[in-house]
Amino acid sequence: MSPLPPRVLFGAAYYHEYQPYERLKEDLDLMAKAKFTVIRVGESVWSTWEPENGHLELDWLAPVLDAAHERGIAVVLGTPTYAVPPWLARQYPEIVTDRATGRPMGWGARQEADFSHPAFRFHAERVTRAILARYAGHPAVIGFQVDNEPGLRLPHNHGVFQRFVDHLRQTYGDVETLNRQWGLVYWSHRLTTWADLWQPDNNQQPQYDVAWRAFQARQTTEFVAWQAAIAREYARPDQFVTTCLAYNHPALEDDELTDALDVTAGNPYYDMQDALALPDPTPADHEQQWKTTGVWALYQSADRVFSSRQEPFLVTETNAQAISGTSENRPAFDGQWRQAAWALVSRGARMIEYWHWHTLHFGTETYWGGILPHSGKPGRIHTELARLGDEFETAGSLVAGIEPDADIAMVYSMPSKWLMQKYPPLAKADGSPDPSSYHRVFDAFYRGAFEAGRQTRILHARQLHDARGEREGIAPDLAARRHPVLVVPALYLAEDSLLDWFAAYAEAGGHLVLGPRTGYADHEARARHETAPPRLTAAAGAWYDEFINLPSDLPVRSIPDSPLKLPADATATRWVEGLTATDATVLAGYDHPHFGRWAAVTTRAHGAGRVTCVGTVPGRGLARALTGWLASVPVSGWRDLPVSVTATTGRSPDGRRVHVIHNWSWQPAEAQAPVDLTDVLDGTAVPAGGPVPLGAWDVRVFVTR
Repeated sequence: MSPLPPRVLFGAAYYHEYQPYERLKEDLDLMAKAKFTVIRVGESVWSTWEPENGHLELDWLAPVLDAAHERGIAVVLGTPTYAVPPWLARQYPEIVTDRATGRPMGWGARQEADFSHPAFRFHAERVTRAILARYAGHPAVIGFQVDNEPGLRLPHNHGVFQRFVDHLRQTYGDVETLNRQWGLVYWSHRLTTWADLWQPDNNQQPQYDVAWRAFQARQTTEFVAWQAAIAREYARPDQFVTTCLAYNHPALEDDELTDALDVTAGNPYYDMQDALALPDPTPADHEQQWKTTGVWALYQSADRVFSSRQEPFLVTETNAQAISGTSENRPAFDGQWRQAAWALVSRGARMIEYWHWHTLHFGTETYWGGILPHSGKPGRIHTELARLGDEFETAGSLVAGIEPDADIAMVYSMPSKWLMQKYPPLAKADGSPDPSSYHRVFDAFYRGAFEAGRQTRILHARQLHDARGEREGIAPDLAARRHPVLVVPALYLAEDSLLDWFAAYAEAGGHLVLGPRTGYADHEARARHETAPPRLTAAAGAWYDEFINLPSDLPVRSIPDSPLKLPADATATRWVEGLTATDATVLAGYDHPHFGRWAAVTTRAHGAGRVTCVGTVPGRGLARALTGWLASVPVSGWRDLPVSVTATTGRSPDGRRVHVIHNWSWQPAEAQAPVDLTDVLDGTAVPAGGPVPLGAWDVRVFVTR
């Protein structure tokens, strides 16, 4: 990562060009008063940079950069390629994205262009180079954001499809190999020539979908890498290049895309007010969208951004006030901005930047609230954030780039998520397919860890073992030392070598936890022809060949003398795999006349480690208990916390330990210090065993060696 200032950057996206009247000095003075240290500019207004084809107007931004620099506020300069100007759409109608073959989406929103089209690339490069040539050398500019939230569309344009065919030809060599690898004998889909390959619109073959979605994501990766390379031609050694990611976008594989960047930047949005309360009122079947609901989901958002490069990251957008549509006006309670910001910092955020400074008076996002309301007068939000600015200034370099702790690691698979969106294993309550199946399984384990007071590190499968040979990966014995508990839920698509890596990890001393559907298919989505869990049955000491969708939850009970102690509300949800133990120990079973024949959880020693199988999507009680057994002593050291209190810990860049303690409730609470602590914000010393009082919606930050 390129050098960043030695403190948490703090600020907002700022669009002086959107303001209804001249107020640059007033705005920048208010930012300085709130201890802002960064703004993001320029990424949304191509038609302002270039109002007509070839007619560039670049000077309008200079007063903003100059005023920011005068006040010590740094600038992230954006390229405007995600918002295409009307003249480009009019003169090159062929660049519009086709939602389906021959069905252009039309203009009037954003990200309507096929970014791979040569005409788009020509004009995007011209405006990008002009902006960078004009401003890259400005002393206020510390980095560049290329494009904005890429991967929003799945273009079906003619050129995109033809490149997909070329990609398949390069990958498989000839149609007979493709026929064999994809099983196209099925339903008479055998190809005679490459020209026989059908369009993706009505495709029903899973192998095709795996390749199509991976190709779409790599188009996005290539586009961002192309812009990043242009930006680096102008960047100084002390300037970084990034883009901001919306992690739910369909054409995005974040761990690959960020290889071309200097630092990851993400846009975590979250529901506020009662949605941030603990105990968590969010029902287990609530579907998480681009904005999350629940404290656990806010933490997961941060852990996902960290996972892209396994290093600290930037938050380029997050809630300033009410977000989303005109009917969703729920700005935070007092204290909740502090809580959310410190939660993100505790998990590795090096910048907290709000979207955006001034609430817009026009356009789609008129009621997407900024730090200032429509009146432009500073009010409650500005006051709350000014307090946070003071705190980041006080904490300084101590909290800039925390490496978060983890009690368990979880393996994430974007290809498995894509496939389950179209071919879901789980059903909704009405029996229809659930396209959120991947996260239903993954989130059950993550939320269970969070509710057990444990911290989680998310790892991409490719970061552990890359069968394509594009990344070195981690040796199984090293992984076992770094991540002694590795949970692998819903990893449906997996190469043989990855499954063998998991077995070697357990043999080297790691505790491998296999969740539902893991390894059932190979990397082409072909169901394996061996007993499940494939290639791991001997190490697991258990197998299954039958699986069932559950219409309602099943109670789960501990087996006598089991080390896994379950609460009365332990349940299995949505799914049962017919786990049969051979030489594994059964830890829990189903309380049911039919399903009781099978194990819910088994475990077996393997080499120096252990393999545990979980044959269901664990309900909240089962998931909490399971994590408590897997990681019996939290690495944070904080124990017996009140139900509304969380403790997150990590290592500062200078080696000291940082403890961030939250109370997510209206009711004051008190925790007990596990070691001698010093309050980072007021210098108060708390001895080991001493009380740590917390007010309503409060957060405290401590340091210890």
